[in-house]
Amino acid sequence: MEQKKITIFDVAKRAGVSKGTVDRVLHNRGEVSKKSADKVREAIKDLNYEPNMYASLLATKKNREIACLIPKFKAGEYWSKIYDGIVAGKEYAETFNVEIAYFFYDQYDPDSFVEASQKLLKSNPSGVIIPPLFRQLTSDFVMELKERDIPYVYVDTKLEEGSYLAYFGMPMYKSGYLCANLLTARRKESEVKEILIVRILRDKSSLSDPTIARRSGFIDYIDTYFPECVVYSLFINPQDKESINKTLGDFYKKHPGIKNIVMFNSRVYLIADFLKQHPDADRCVIGYDNLDANMSALRQGVVSALLSQHTEFQSRNAVIALTDYVVVKKQPQNRDCYMHTDILTALNMENY
Repeated sequence: MEQKKITIFDVAKRAGVSKGTVDRVLHNRGEVSKKSADKVREAIKDLNYEPNMYASLLATKKNREIACLIPKFKAGEYWSKIYDGIVAGKEYAETFNVEIAYFFYDQYDPDSFVEASQKLLKSNPSGVIIPPLFRQLTSDFVMELKERDIPYVYVDTKLEEGSYLAYFGMPMYKSGYLCANLLTARRKESEVKEILIVRILRDKSSLSDPTIARRSGFIDYIDTYFPECVVYSLFINPQDKESINKTLGDFYKKHPGIKNIVMFNSRVYLIADFLKQHPDADRCVIGYDNLDANMSALRQGVVSALLSQHTEFQSRNAVIALTDYVVVKKQPQNRDCYMHTDILTALNMENY
């Protein structure tokens, strides 16, 4: 038979006191005689009572705020999915009187990040959600959060430091290692002599490098299994689409035989036009994330495969975990909450 749930009324009856007395003992509120308090604690122990802290905190109507420090975005971009996940988690947060605040910055401008992070600190939030695009600036920022005892959760990627409450995202190094395996698994050794990594030209000071761990995993795999392979890096400007074809064209004039291409960010679609204009049936192109534009390139056969995840789940789960912590100090089940990595091809993409 199902065991009866013990309530505060059962504790009061066992202790021979009022419900109000039990409530004051549970929350350290008001004066209670030592004799009555001891009776309540004994009754709680005997009955194995677990107080509903969520309900108690709801009754206090105390408001808290989770601040989200994320890049500005346009519809259809990767960060729009992160934003959608935050919105999805917002309903859960609001159930416990936790509000969501957004602080946006330009992902190509370190000064914009600093300005947004300082504005966030002035708001004195209960917790923070952040993707560490600018690694050193993020390190400085989270040090300030630590000093103020403000918990924070990483999404997308993380810094390898000891103070974050949780991380929600791919295992970045392993995803790069997997990418290298996927790129080369069906290739003969003679077909893996050269690889092109196409990278995004970000801020002028090169402070932003969010795919560094993914790239490290990739390079380690190639160094292990294809030590003679030459790996090239080519930077393209995502804000100047007309220059992308020229940049790729100039590179291919010097290195016409390259058939293995990878992009570690979410924007492999940026090179799709060039690849369509210069078809090669033997070429293998791997990208990341199921953005509509990427999926279109995959469907057309321009991209061979995408390593993906349900991106919005990262930020949704981050909101839920941080809400639980700021409300009742509930620790996440795992500190590193790795999202599963899906391999999408033209054969299995339609139902994703």
